[in-house]
Amino acid sequence: HKVSVAAEMDIMEYCIKEWRGNTPVAKRMKKGYEAVSQKFAFIRRVRGDNYCALRATLFQALSQATQLPVWLQSEDLAMLPEKLLSKYDWIKQWQLKQKQGRKMGEISDEIKEYLILLKKKWKNISEIKAANERQEACDELFKNEEEEYSLYEALKFLMLNTAIELYNDDRNGRRVPVFSWLLFARDTSSNPCQLMHNHLNQIGHSGGLEQVEMFLLAYTLRYTIQVYRLYKYSTDEFITLYPNDPKEDWPVVTLITEDDRHYNIPVGMCQETVL
Repeated sequence: HKVSVAAEMDIMEYCIKEWRGNTPVAKRMKKGYEAVSQKFAFIRRVRGDNYCALRATLFQALSQATQLPVWLQSEDLAMLPEKLLSKYDWIKQWQLKQKQGRKMGEISDEIKEYLILLKKKWKNISEIKAANERQEACDELFKNEEEEYSLYEALKFLMLNTAIELYNDDRNGRRVPVFSWLLFARDTSSNPCQLMHNHLNQIGHSGGLEQVEMFLLAYTLRYTIQVYRLYKYSTDEFITLYPNDPKEDWPVVTLITEDDRHYNIPVGMCQETVL
């Protein structure tokens, strides 16, 4: 099997291996990695297909999970695909991984299975008390390609649900976060149907998550995603938070990126890191 999340490597050793030259870009990356190494000792490389933002975020969330999130506790979770499909006919066009041309009922059943799997895995892992054992359980889960990709499909569907809620809230005059306006201000996603066709359906196939979709992911999970953006070193965007006004009770996961396309995971905190 392919390794989805590689073993820990010393963060500065990794940097030296990746950035040998003395170009301005290499110098900036080295400084960025040095800054991260003040907080984290190691890096784990995440497999670079178009799921890597989902993979890195979910891996971090699960490896530090101590309870099942409130939104996964809902009794109605498994009914979500059916509920949305009954309201929005266009969801039939949802593209499941490498399996096109399904009937409506099958899509609904399939996504329902993915959502139930996500809940089950999150619950099982969060009940493991010892951090190292929880880490091992995550490593094991992310070696099972079939299950791993099913979890990403569940996340993508939950992102669609969040987007629909935000879109409807905005149209009904309720307050929505700023990123929601940006999400639907794009020519390619002026409504949830376009968002699904042009963006969510592409994740894992022909594209990854764009910046504004990182906000949507954070909002869906109710996690703050803190990202060290190395190419932004020495600017105020070096450490970016999604959302940038996080709720105090949201847990925090930390990722690292060199280009806003591929995400890796910093691990082994050197000291307590607080926002």
